[in-house]
Formats: sequence, structure tokens, C-alpha cells
Amino acid sequence: MLLAGRDEADAISSQQPLRILVLCTGNSARSIMGEVLLNYHGGGRIVARSAGSWPTGVVNPFALEQIARLPVTPLAVRSKRWDEFAHADSTPLDIVVTVCDNAAREACPDFPGAPSRVHWGLPDPAAVAGSDADKRRAFSDCFDALEGRIRQLAVEIDAGLGRMALDQWMTENPPAQC
Repeated sequence: MLLAGRDEADAISSQQPLRILVLCTGNSARSIMGEVLLNYHGGGRIVARSAGSWPTGVVNPFALEQIARLPVTPLAVRSKRWDEFAHADSTPLDIVVTVCDNAAREACPDFPGAPSRVHWGLPDPAAVAGSDADKRRAFSDCFDALEGRIRQLAVEIDAGLGRMALDQWMTENPPAQC
């Protein structure tokens, strides 16, 4: 557990949850699953949203199957453009996480709050060709990789990791490849 840089004033509290935006080009699979997993495992300590630079407008049904594995019904998710979070009156963000290499290379808007940027690149399960079983396996692998990293993130937050150290931890601990 990385606790270097822990500072009581910097600690993440339930009064001010960590605000994370998960980005991917299409906002139909990885970013949607990341949003739901962060909200679920964050237990109120994280408020996550997702968006895309060129959203498909539809959440991939295989992503919805993976989300249905969770023992809760998440808030309605939808594919949306990242501009929704870039207005001057938008809620300030703490961290922007890109989960696809394309989004990581794009020029992101200036989001309120001057958020830290972290890249958790994962292969696109929506790009997998083959049978539905092959696609389900790709989505399951991606979901499991994200969930493993996000569970560990929740442990670090519970341990009192401050925001600066958390940025470092997230950068140094991307999810395992799907």
C-alpha cells in the first residue's frame, strides 16, 4: 500500500468525494464500465462519470451484461460527449482517466477543477470480432481488469491516501491488460 505523501488535509473524505471522469473515444464500453465500477466500489467516496470524444450514442449491450453482474442497479448510463463536463459551470473534477489510447492522444477540453490526468489503457472489447461468446469473454476480461484496479483504489482511499499520492498511485498502477 502506497502511503507516501499522506497528509491529513489532503485525505479524501466522505464530505468531498473524489470526482472522476472516465474517457474513451466512443463512450460505449470501457468508460461506461469504469464509471459504474468506480461508483459502486467507491461507496460514496467517489463520484464518477464517463464521456467520449466521439460517442457512439449507444451503450454496448455486452458492457451492460457485465454491469448486470454487480449486485446493485446502477444509475442509468448513457453514451455522451465530453463537452458536457467542460463548461465553466460544470462540477469541478479531480481526476480524468483515459481508458483507450485514442482518447489519451486527443486534445481534451479544459475541464473545471484542473484535474489530474491518468491513462489506464485497455484493449477495446467492442473491437473483438468473432462469436458472441468471444465478445462476452473480451468484455468480461476488460470488466475484471477494471474491477481489480478499482477495488484496490478503494482500499487506498480507505487507508487515507491523499489526493496527490492517489494521483501517483493511479499512474503507477494501471489495470492489468485484458
